[in-house]
Amino acid sequence: MKLIPVIDLKNARAVTAESGKRHAYAPSDTPLCHSSQPREVLSALLNIHPFDTLYIADLDAIGGIGSNLQLIRTLCHDFSDITFWVDNGLTDLEPLCAFARPVIGSESLDDYDQFAHLIASLPLPVLSLDYLDDRFKGPASLEQTFAGWPEDIIVMTLSRVGTSTGPDLTRLERLSNLQPMRHFYAAGGVRNLLDLERLRSIGAAGVLLSTALHQGAIGSREIDRFLNARL
Repeated sequence: MKLIPVIDLKNARAVTAESGKRHAYAPSDTPLCHSSQPREVLSALLNIHPFDTLYIADLDAIGGIGSNLQLIRTLCHDFSDITFWVDNGLTDLEPLCAFARPVIGSESLDDYDQFAHLIASLPLPVLSLDYLDDRFKGPASLEQTFAGWPEDIIVMTLSRVGTSTGPDLTRLERLSNLQPMRHFYAAGGVRNLLDLERLRSIGAAGVLLSTALHQGAIGSREIDRFLNARL
C-alpha cells in the first residue's frame, strides 16, 4: 500500500488543514516542521521516509484566487525523484502536465462532459472523488458512471481532513468491492498505524497522509513496521 504525504499550498506557504474549512487554514507550524516554507516541509517529510510520491493541493488555484504553479514547478524540478500528484482546480493543465500528474478534483468540475474530455486528453490523470460529510461534491452522474473513471482514484473526505477522526472505511470498502480493478486511495482522518492496517485490510491501494505525520503519530518507526509487515 502506497503512503503519500500531502502539502496544501496557500499564498506560497504550506498550510495546516482543518475539516475542509479552507478559509481557516493557517501557515504550517507543527512538531515535524516549524516552518511553512514548502521546501522545508517537504524535506522534513522526506526525513521520515523516502516517499516516492507527493500530493499537492494548490488551494489558491482551487479557490480561483491565484496560483502556485511556478512554486510547484520548482519543487518538482528540485525533487525530481518524486512523482507529484497535483490538484490545481483544473487550471493551467497543459503546463502542469509537463512535470506532474494532474488530479481531477470532482469539486472543480462543471459537468460530466468536462470530466470525460479531461480523461480523454490528460496524461495519467488521477480522479479525486470529493465528499463533504456525506455529500458528494461534483456532477451527480460522475459518482455512478464507473466506466469513465481512471485507474487511480482518491476518495477525499474533506470534513475529516486534519481532524484525526479516522478514515472513511465504509466508503472505501464499498468502492473497492464495486470496482476491484481500480486503485483507491484514502484521504482524510488517518490517525495512526492501526488505521493504515485497517485500510490495507479492506484493499486500499494507498493513503494520503498529513496530520499524522506532522504530529508524530505516524513516524519512521511506524512506517517501517507497516511496510515490513508484508515482507
